[in-house]
Amino acid sequence: MCDTFVALADATADGSVILGKNSDREPNEGHEVVLVPAGEHSAGDRLRCTYLEIDQAPRTHAVLLSKPYWIWGAEMGANEHGVVIGNEAVFTKAPREQADGLIGMDLLRLGLERAATAEEALEVITSLLSRHGQGGRCGHTADLRYDNSFLIADPHGAWVLETAGREWAAERVRSRRSISNAITIGASPDRSSPGLVGLAVEKGWSRSAADFDFGRDASDFLYTRFSDARARQCRTTDELAAAGGGIDVAAAIRLLRDHGGANAGFTPARGLLGQSVCAHAGYGPVRISQSTGSWVSHLAPDGTATHWVTATSAPCTSVFKPVWFDGALPELGARPTGTYDPGSLWWRHEDLHRATLADYARLHALYRDDLLALEQRLREHAAGCASTDDRRRCTEQAFADAGAAEQRWADAVAAAAGRRYAPGLFGRAWRAFDRAAGRG
Repeated sequence: MCDTFVALADATADGSVILGKNSDREPNEGHEVVLVPAGEHSAGDRLRCTYLEIDQAPRTHAVLLSKPYWIWGAEMGANEHGVVIGNEAVFTKAPREQADGLIGMDLLRLGLERAATAEEALEVITSLLSRHGQGGRCGHTADLRYDNSFLIADPHGAWVLETAGREWAAERVRSRRSISNAITIGASPDRSSPGLVGLAVEKGWSRSAADFDFGRDASDFLYTRFSDARARQCRTTDELAAAGGGIDVAAAIRLLRDHGGANAGFTPARGLLGQSVCAHAGYGPVRISQSTGSWVSHLAPDGTATHWVTATSAPCTSVFKPVWFDGALPELGARPTGTYDPGSLWWRHEDLHRATLADYARLHALYRDDLLALEQRLREHAAGCASTDDRRRCTEQAFADAGAAEQRWADAVAAAAGRRYAPGLFGRAWRAFDRAAGRG
């Protein structure tokens, strides 16, 4: 389960476009940030996506991706032209295709690699969806299959794209918008596939074409309800509205860390149902998702695109670091997998994150102020980076400073914790996650 939001120029403090997303996946599903250069390809070249091989494009743009380690595509990303996309699982009544096709993360990466504007990305994704369909296992260990929605932005605007099988509807973003794991477009999309309304009537989802409402008629009630998508989407919508025209990178990061208004006394050990924007896995079949990667893109009016990534799990315990296309990525260690490896940045941070879960409110307070102060310094430093060399050094220093700080915090938390996890069902769940990952 995930949450994605965007604020356009009239809603941001500096006239920029800001997009944020939490990628909610299984707790042991290592998440990586990668920078893929642009490429030139020959006629007849083929491209292997997660499950399906398709024709390669003559040219692909450079892309920065945040992705589960085992999937070709990505949960969120950007390209060299300032196009940014986040995707969401949505659960619809559309019948599953017999053969595996493109999954939503593949469509996201293909949109970034092949489009120079948000509108072009919308056309790329819908064209590929119509040609190849969507489908295939999307869960790390679970056989989870779903349709997808997308929030697609560039420095000039944004689109919401929501799908059901090969059919789709799109809505232009007017000022600010958020999506979660539910269809949000209703009766009057700005664009839609030619067969969408006819399918809804044919399948009995809608009584007639005049009565058609995409979100009401195509949504699967059970999965949509238990994903808590409506509540989370309402939360992000309300918070964006409350910020007025003052949304900035810091505000976007705060929203990705939101625990539903209970931030002061919040503990993820409480409850078997429900989920907040900053998602924490727990016990049982419903709370199986964890925010395994987080991202904020700042598309400035002068054309500068700064992407703030965690490359680690749980935004409330992670540091957002700046990355630019010309500044590149520093060495991040071993690629994460589903097995514990302290040589991997993502798994190394899990030592801090999972230690904090022993007594979240008390232990998180040990380093929360230091974390926020470090991020403030990083934002101030990033704002003054005017050259490629400045940006490269800024990114390298940000990852180094964050790594050193997280090690200090992990040592302090481990010394103060007194136990591995909170007692009860929550602790039982996380001990099982550790065993599955080989984390002793």
